[in-house]
Amino acid sequence: MNVAQFAAVVLVAGTASACNSGGQAAGPQHFLEDALKGDNSEMMLGRMAAQSAASPELRAYGQTLYDDHARALEQATRAARQAGVHITDQPMPEAVEERRKLAGLRGRDFDREFASYMVEDHKKDIAEFEKQAAKGGPAGQLAKDTLPVLRKHLAMAERLKGADRP
Repeated sequence: MNVAQFAAVVLVAGTASACNSGGQAAGPQHFLEDALKGDNSEMMLGRMAAQSAASPELRAYGQTLYDDHARALEQATRAARQAGVHITDQPMPEAVEERRKLAGLRGRDFDREFASYMVEDHKKDIAEFEKQAAKGGPAGQLAKDTLPVLRKHLAMAERLKGADRP
């Protein structure tokens, strides 16, 4: 990225309005903040599944989530620093709520809930990343680069969710 591109990113990030749940498009700053929180969330829940899931497949999936999102977090952190976005180690509020829910579950109940949450969460994430990828710029490039991994995670979660049916 050259100096002019970096200046444009900082200007856009500094003036972008934050997305709210009313369907407004997220600016690059908000997208990067959410990407950081999303990676923190997936690492937190992935570690939990790797340690607590009943099925070996789900434990392996949890470890894959942790590993892949640790790498994604490094990329998101670099992009956020370039754009002047505050780096956070906080997860998304909905992931904290899911962690509380999962903490009360054991065995197949844990596995079912975790796989179901991951399917819905990754569908939502993919939609947001696709929107940002279409916008271009450094945040769009990060989104574009991350989409294949998110799609892989969704496909894995769907297989795990389907495998749990009696």
